[in-house]
Amino acid sequence: MHVMNGIESRHDGMVAHKRKRFVRKEKNIDINGLYEEISKGSRLHLSKAITLLESQAEPDQKAGQELLKRLLPNTGNSIRIGVTGVPGAGKSTFIETFGLQLAEAGHKVAVLAIDPSSTVTGGSILGDKTRMEALAKHPNAFIRPSPSSGTLGGVHKKTRETMLLCEAAGYDIILIETVGVGQSETVVRGMVDFFMLLVLTGAGDELQGMKKGIMELADCMIVHKADGDNVKLASKTVREYRQLLHFLQPATLGWTTTALPVSSLERTGFKTVWETIKTFQVEMKASGVWRERRQSQTKDWFHSMIRDRLIDSFFSQQGKKELVTELEKQLLTGEMTVASAVDKILPMK
Repeated sequence: MHVMNGIESRHDGMVAHKRKRFVRKEKNIDINGLYEEISKGSRLHLSKAITLLESQAEPDQKAGQELLKRLLPNTGNSIRIGVTGVPGAGKSTFIETFGLQLAEAGHKVAVLAIDPSSTVTGGSILGDKTRMEALAKHPNAFIRPSPSSGTLGGVHKKTRETMLLCEAAGYDIILIETVGVGQSETVVRGMVDFFMLLVLTGAGDELQGMKKGIMELADCMIVHKADGDNVKLASKTVREYRQLLHFLQPATLGWTTTALPVSSLERTGFKTVWETIKTFQVEMKASGVWRERRQSQTKDWFHSMIRDRLIDSFFSQQGKKELVTELEKQLLTGEMTVASAVDKILPMK
């Protein structure tokens, strides 16, 4: 018997293909191009540079720091203004109206808005561009929302560096909107020249909920929403805050903190606010306080980065994360005290 050879079988008649493997390509970061475009005031390239600084990837961080080093001679020529306030005070509305008036007057305004990060997912809404739609469209304005990412003080840990990039791009007014009033909110004082605290009318209740510490750090109190039927009450609140401020230590040596009524709805009071800020700048530069404060802030930034780097360096060491996890288990079962666990990780000499 003769058996004929059959044809070679293939699955459904199609030639089998090997599975493609996706390999992440190295990003080619053009530092020279970013430097030139940012120096020209490009908002697109400024955003890209800020993303590099905020990235957790080591190549991005190195590129961001190299770019910042090159741009450093072009920084330091702005007025840095911090804006915080009690919940519902209307920080975003105030900043948009104030920023629009400054932009329309020919200033270049950068807004660094910090959104709180979720303690559950770590995410942030980052809706400041939506809330400040009119300002976001203005050619003289730049808005950059960033997550707080668990950083205390109502700011992002890269806010200082972002501020320098904005200055290098030609923005002469930097507005930093913090997460909101709290005990850790005082960190923003360490990175701005002029600090504003927004409050609402009805000072009796507000004074009870206000932290004395943050009031002592404010260079100006803004009684917001002073419009309509609220005008008389706002005037009363302004008087009460001015009386109170006489009993507090001034935030800046040689400067008397005051309270001012402002309405974003009617666009009133902003001229006085801007004149107050300009007067502050002139007087503090003449007395030398401006320069001393900037130098002190640079030293504080330096020490803050040392602490951050030490923490990152510790957890990057082999076996440290596993050791911490194991010690956490022993702490929860009551086998060890917290102090003993810390000694296991960082033994005292």
